[in-house]
Amino acid sequence: MITRFLHDTALVLVDVQVGIDDLQHWGGPTGRRNNPHAEHNCERLLAGFRAAGNAVVFTLQDSVEAASPLKVALPTGQLKAGFEPRPDEVRVVKHVNGAFFGTDLEIELRRRSIRRLVVAGFFTNMCVETTVRTAGNLCYDVYLAHDACATGNRIGIDGTDHDPEMVHDLSVASMHGEFCTALTTDQVLTLLGEDDPALHRVQGNDATVR
Repeated sequence: MITRFLHDTALVLVDVQVGIDDLQHWGGPTGRRNNPHAEHNCERLLAGFRAAGNAVVFTLQDSVEAASPLKVALPTGQLKAGFEPRPDEVRVVKHVNGAFFGTDLEIELRRRSIRRLVVAGFFTNMCVETTVRTAGNLCYDVYLAHDACATGNRIGIDGTDHDPEMVHDLSVASMHGEFCTALTTDQVLTLLGEDDPALHRVQGNDATVR
């Protein structure tokens, strides 16, 4: 059974920024992404956590790479419409993939007595995965809303153009059962209101040591 997400559970929305739509920057001339419903599911999660009175964290990538569209000084570095943080919500600006590195995220979570995280956003195999892996190693009880994430195609070292759905699926498979428990948006929203005896936590790290 997975127990209800009480006020010790925070939503972490990773890099829901305008520049994620510059698909040729991320995937080259054939740039494309999977899961066109990711933003809608992120919106549903945001509405659900706000209605429940749970903490919400927004991360923004402020890249040090010269050509990156994800710089907070650029229009493409801003959060997408509908994802504006409220005054009591946490806004974390980061310069690398992981949200815990070089930021005060860990301090903000401790201040709020957060021990469980639901993570969603962009890109599944980059900033989402790095954040999930780190959170798991820090012994948070981590849940990935996998249908509220998306990624782009990746060009392999041999020139193979790997489809974004495959990249996404392999990333989720790498996280689930070791660093987190992957759930759907619907399952997360149900857990905001009640325990779900049909679901099982499968994270490899033991959050009880925290």
